[in-house]
Amino acid sequence: MPRTRVAILAGGRSSEHDISLASARSVLESLDPERYDVVTVAIGRDGRWELGAGEDGSIAETLPVPAANAPATLGAVDVVLPILHGPFGEDGTVQGLLELAGVPYVGAGVAASALCMDKDLFKKVLRDSGLPVARHIALREGDPVQNPFGFPCFVKPARLGSSVGITKAHDEGELADAVLLAFRHDDKVLVEEFLDGIEVEVGVLGNREPIASIPGQIVPLGHEWYDYSSKYEEGGMDLVIPPDLPDTVVEQVQRVAVESFRVTECEGMARVDCFVIGGDQVVVNELNTIPGFTSTSVYAKLFDASGIPYDELLRRLIEFALERHERRAKLEF
Repeated sequence: MPRTRVAILAGGRSSEHDISLASARSVLESLDPERYDVVTVAIGRDGRWELGAGEDGSIAETLPVPAANAPATLGAVDVVLPILHGPFGEDGTVQGLLELAGVPYVGAGVAASALCMDKDLFKKVLRDSGLPVARHIALREGDPVQNPFGFPCFVKPARLGSSVGITKAHDEGELADAVLLAFRHDDKVLVEEFLDGIEVEVGVLGNREPIASIPGQIVPLGHEWYDYSSKYEEGGMDLVIPPDLPDTVVEQVQRVAVESFRVTECEGMARVDCFVIGGDQVVVNELNTIPGFTSTSVYAKLFDASGIPYDELLRRLIEFALERHERRAKLEF
């Protein structure tokens, strides 16, 4: 049988550029060369696209963005793996380009990607759907700094990832500085109540019938909370699989994760981050539509512990992308 032609789209303009490249390298190394013919598409921090072959990594062409022939180039493959994190990749922008190109792609669609990237809108949709989330307010440039939740509280850019620009504020002085920092990264900022609980993460996989992985408990080491350093520095955190929670609570985490995936209309994959408060109350923190994707990332570890190894995970994601494209191709527009 002919090999499936796959394009790995990596890098990007966001501050998570290097994380994306690490994820993409891991994916490239794990795709079966007898099953897949792989090309790489690297997007620089300056927005330039570099198209090369997967086997030797050579650069075939360099394109400025936006590029008139980018959709046609991507349209020459069977499926795209957009291994991009943060703005300009995880927020619906690249997904829109791939929709225009008419090519199947792994992960959430345009609307779900944009929704889940915006923590303010995401929380409003979950809250309206009856799913528990932390209380928050949104500030825009020119708004007075407010915090109706007391201290400590969290201040976050509305549309960013990997804890970049996030501060745990302990008093009014730290709050003011935190808001200034967050506005450096986004023109909408969240002030959010502090949740004192156990942080757990769960992977979700599928399209119309998604499944949840075994959850994992996040234990930051040497840090007050699960910040950027905890996530990416060696020895910054422990991942405890399964978490130290009763089976009934683990099942509740899984149910809430799958329902969050459904109400935001995600497909393919997501990692849902939650807190367990008071031993049995599950509160959703956020949903990542393109989580870190190396073989040692949390998402991959959770599914490996659930009986789906990394190479099988990739195969299923590609199949889900093709299935969705075929399903939507039958619609009349």
